[in-house]
Amino acid sequence: MRTEQYQKIELYRNVAIEEGLDSDKGSLQFQMDFLFGGIDFTNKKVLDIGGGSGLYSFWAACSGATEVVCIEPEAAGSSSGILQIFQKLNARLKCDNVVLETTTFQNFDPKGKAFDIIVLCNSINHLDEAACINLLKNAKSKNIYREILTKIAALSSEGANVIICDCSRYNFFGLLGIRNPFVPQIQWHKHQAPEVWAHMLGDVGFVNRRIRWSSFNRFRWWGRVFIGNKFMAYFLNSHFCLTLAKQ
Repeated sequence: MRTEQYQKIELYRNVAIEEGLDSDKGSLQFQMDFLFGGIDFTNKKVLDIGGGSGLYSFWAACSGATEVVCIEPEAAGSSSGILQIFQKLNARLKCDNVVLETTTFQNFDPKGKAFDIIVLCNSINHLDEAACINLLKNAKSKNIYREILTKIAALSSEGANVIICDCSRYNFFGLLGIRNPFVPQIQWHKHQAPEVWAHMLGDVGFVNRRIRWSSFNRFRWWGRVFIGNKFMAYFLNSHFCLTLAKQ
């Protein structure tokens, strides 16, 4: 890693912790390594769909991306605080190449741009929540998401990487109908399994799927070894990271 890039990433880690976006630098770095390990942002154009206040967008910019577009419709609301956090991060990190679009993905106009890396971190089910809930039940919901994923494919350059992380629909506590003590806020019926997204993305030209399962950041690599698998995830938070490449 070049000295300049290392300094940008170190600044990013410091600012993210100071602004309360993670508990400590080790946890933040572990999370980024899990999500983006093997992804080279150098000279890439990045689209962060549902990117919130820009945690991943600014990571991409500090890691060498030339242009980053963060789509977050909730940032248009005056009470959410997302816009204020984004502006504060941008001012402190001086990332002029990161742009916030306060619109939905469906209404987003790329103005002819194609992206090399597309990120959907805990957002794919929110693109159309009602359709996601009923995705496996009726054709209308499936067609809605087929259109969304077709647009993602159209915005992707040849060989582009798509990175999706979310909770799977299937969880031990959810199937029992009781609250999960690890992630009590998750409504499991509003999510889908990674295999569902991989299959649908395969239909629009994405290949080389890779599914990984999250562990708890505080356990670092020991957690990754012992609980970072599908079986243990079923009894914990069922959180996954799916990566594919545009054919």
